[in-house]
Amino acid sequence: MRVKAVNYGVAFLAILFLNFLLPRLMPGDPLMAIYGEEALLQMTPQLKAHLLERFGLDKPIWKQFLIYLSSLMRGDLGYSYYRNAPVSKVILSHLPWTLLLVGTALILSAILGVIAGIESGWRRGRSLDRALLVGMMSTSGFPSFFVGVLLLLFFGVILGVLPLQGAKTAYSDLSGLSLALDILRHLALPLATLVVLFTSANYLLTRNTMVMTLGEPFILTAKAKGLTEARVRYVHAGRNSLLPVLTSTGVQFGTRIVAGALFVEVVFSYPGMGGLIYNSILMRDYPVLQGCALMVTALVLTANFIVDLLYVKLDPRVRGDG
Repeated sequence: MRVKAVNYGVAFLAILFLNFLLPRLMPGDPLMAIYGEEALLQMTPQLKAHLLERFGLDKPIWKQFLIYLSSLMRGDLGYSYYRNAPVSKVILSHLPWTLLLVGTALILSAILGVIAGIESGWRRGRSLDRALLVGMMSTSGFPSFFVGVLLLLFFGVILGVLPLQGAKTAYSDLSGLSLALDILRHLALPLATLVVLFTSANYLLTRNTMVMTLGEPFILTAKAKGLTEARVRYVHAGRNSLLPVLTSTGVQFGTRIVAGALFVEVVFSYPGMGGLIYNSILMRDYPVLQGCALMVTALVLTANFIVDLLYVKLDPRVRGDG
């Protein structure tokens, strides 16, 4: 466990450097993105120099990185160029919405994918298995924004039963149960989009693992002992099928929370981290991009650490100091 902690620390420092460097490698000028070409052309050299100094862009990259590290050690994530607000405040206003959306989607898709994968693998070659396999493989090839647009058009435009955008009704002055129900109504479509996409990956992984597990000697032993079919399917075979799903969830957590949520949040104008990252890229808002990347890095490393702990609980064979 100590070696793992050191590995996580080294990975965090390496990713921290990349988080700082990559936004600055993008083409474009932050002043151009913030003020526009016309304003920048009319801007005096003195004012431009003052703004560059104010945003800390007049210093070499290595000095900017040292200043960034120093600020992080004080718990300061910087100040947004575009939003004119502390980065921590900007992120905290968007992060809960993404955690609600992606966290719920990960839990629901894991439950649905694992159950469907176990049942399908147990019934390999039968009608249920073939139907699930065709359906899941078909949905797994759809991009997130395409599924989102389809659901938006059908439920939001044609049927008109669900909101088209946002996380809650603006200027509604709702509270209590009414507010919670309003948030759930706005959450329904983006959540359904992510669940459709995430479930197929969990299903395919669980089914393939289940098929291989059913041929293991311990499954034959469990059947020979006269255990019930449900116990063999879920306790013995199903438990071992969870391990690859846990690993995949931890490894792909960053991809899903950024790539998956980004397109879906843009489609539904959902006020989460995906939309924040998208707008910050357009505005070349380096501090916000650094803060978002740092937050995602912390979430990914935490998710992987939790997966490591759960992996040991589910499969004691992997327990050890390495």
